Amino acid sequence: MSHASGRPLLLLVEDHTDTREMYAEFLGPSFDIVEAADAEQAIAAMRLRVPALVITDYSLPGIDGFELIKRMRDSEATRSVPVICLSGYSGNVHQREALAVGCDMVMEKPCQPDVLALAAQTLASEGRRTS
Repeated sequence: MSHASGRPLLLLVEDHTDTREMYAEFLGPSFDIVEAADAEQAIAAMRLRVPALVITDYSLPGIDGFELIKRMRDSEATRSVPVICLSGYSGNVHQREALAVGCDMVMEKPCQPDVLALAAQTLASEGRRTS
């Protein structure tokens, strides 16, 4: 799960280019980053290299973030990869649904990049909280 650089591989799934690039810039010092604009690109990327961590937006074109997480949990290769789900929606119902499909952490957007970076580093090093 670590790349030749020795840094863990992070898959960043976000359909808004500006937001994805901002998060990639903040996370770049700690991770090797593969970016995906939607769940299909993310699934294709995970077939090539299994990441140490996935950060995905909930609201994606086509397959949403929850469905992406469900597919990850159904696959032997990605079942144990921790996931942070970013959501523009607030509320406990949404958070419970995310956790129910196998998300490890939900963060409300807009989230502070330094807070996201710390959460990402923690999850990548500790792994999934539940299996």
